Amino acid sequence: MANDQRNLFNFRYCCCVLVFLSTFSSISFLYWSHCSKCCYSEIQTAVQEQNRTINLLTYPSAWNNLNFPSKPPARLLKVALFVKKWPDKHHAGGLERHATTLHLTLVERGHELHIFTTASSNSFMEYPMSNLKFHLSKPTAAGYLDQAGVWKQFQTENSTGRAFDVIHTESVGLMHTRARDLTNLAVSWHGIAYESIHSDIIQELLRSPDKPQSNLLTQRAKKVVEEVRFFPRYAHHVATSDHVGDVLKRIYMIPEDRVHIILNGVYEGVFKPDALKAKVFKSKFGIPQSKALVLGMAGRLVKDKGHPLMFQALKQILKENSTIRDNVMVLVAGDGPWGERYKELGSNLLVLGPLEQAELAGFYNAIDILVNPTLRAQGLDHTLLEAVLTGKPLMATKLASITESVIVSKEIGYTFSPNVPSLKKALYEVWEDGRVILEKKGQLARERGLKLYTATKMAAAYERLFLCIAHDREYRRDYCKYQQQVG
Repeated sequence: MANDQRNLFNFRYCCCVLVFLSTFSSISFLYWSHCSKCCYSEIQTAVQEQNRTINLLTYPSAWNNLNFPSKPPARLLKVALFVKKWPDKHHAGGLERHATTLHLTLVERGHELHIFTTASSNSFMEYPMSNLKFHLSKPTAAGYLDQAGVWKQFQTENSTGRAFDVIHTESVGLMHTRARDLTNLAVSWHGIAYESIHSDIIQELLRSPDKPQSNLLTQRAKKVVEEVRFFPRYAHHVATSDHVGDVLKRIYMIPEDRVHIILNGVYEGVFKPDALKAKVFKSKFGIPQSKALVLGMAGRLVKDKGHPLMFQALKQILKENSTIRDNVMVLVAGDGPWGERYKELGSNLLVLGPLEQAELAGFYNAIDILVNPTLRAQGLDHTLLEAVLTGKPLMATKLASITESVIVSKEIGYTFSPNVPSLKKALYEVWEDGRVILEKKGQLARERGLKLYTATKMAAAYERLFLCIAHDREYRRDYCKYQQQVG
């Protein structure tokens, strides 16, 4: 009887164990199945994120951050460009320099470019390329494009053979009254009225008490209202800085799919580190090798570029600090009335006059840091980008386009408020950091610059935009999509 009870207990025990194992296996299977689905879903999501397709027209950041194909596209475009002045290769302002750098790069990539500009010089004769054509017209009394004349030229070319795929205007080269019905048009802004308000405030704060108050701010506010009204007549807008892109969307209320940020770019093959060029440049202009620090400034030497401030700051520092006076050299490249004033500061200042592009490359290599004291909050200054690609750190005014697109951290440069005390403080900080730290900052600046500010990156971004907005709607669809690789 005892044996029977023991056997019955063992049987029940085995059954309980089997039930427990069966239940545990079912739960494990269900959990495994659930996890498998979750893991598969997570993996699938990760793959989708790594290969995310974005709509370029609504991309919120600078297109320079994206990597477009280095080879020219299968479809080559016929592009019309309207620009007030087409300069020679060596003397150009910011807008003109942007026009030549961008469009000559597009020509080299095989696109057909038609330049509608004023017959102000014979500089067009410097370009013998068969796919680059100039349509010249007599400028107005104010020096602008004669809108009726260039529009007639445009219509004649547009109706002869192949029509234009895309139209590009540098600022208001083509007025909004002509551009409003062109859906395949993009305008690049190198300065807008809202951005200039900051400059007007600075000028008013710097105004001498014995001079009358200016009405610039009132006039500028009216100009902003005027621009807000007519800007939407242009189909697509290219902001040359992150700040202007934000202003066009928020203040000017232009839809986000019509505002595109493409930062300016400069020739990376010209502006690059070159110790030999630095040596040759210093030898040519008699710059002593013994100097512990060489500062550089480049551009127009006029009031709104901040040279009165720079003059006062340098004058005070050279007077109060003999060590800096004995060991620092300041090179000034450019022309304008403040060139003569700088000569008053003695042998520490060397005014070089205007330099050609090849000489500018030597200039940047010869200095330790580029200083830009500009008071003009307009566009993205090319001198900053040229210095960066040459491997030099920057020191510049705290203007939104500069601090948001170029000097984004202390690791690559210095910023100051537009007044003498702040400028002096920044100059002293540069002196205390010395050449070794400046070289490290310059290296970091160049690494970032090669990803954003090259002519190749800029032209590739514009090319993709032009392909995206081109006249042929069926063909352009794929060019408005970008396969973004994450990680």
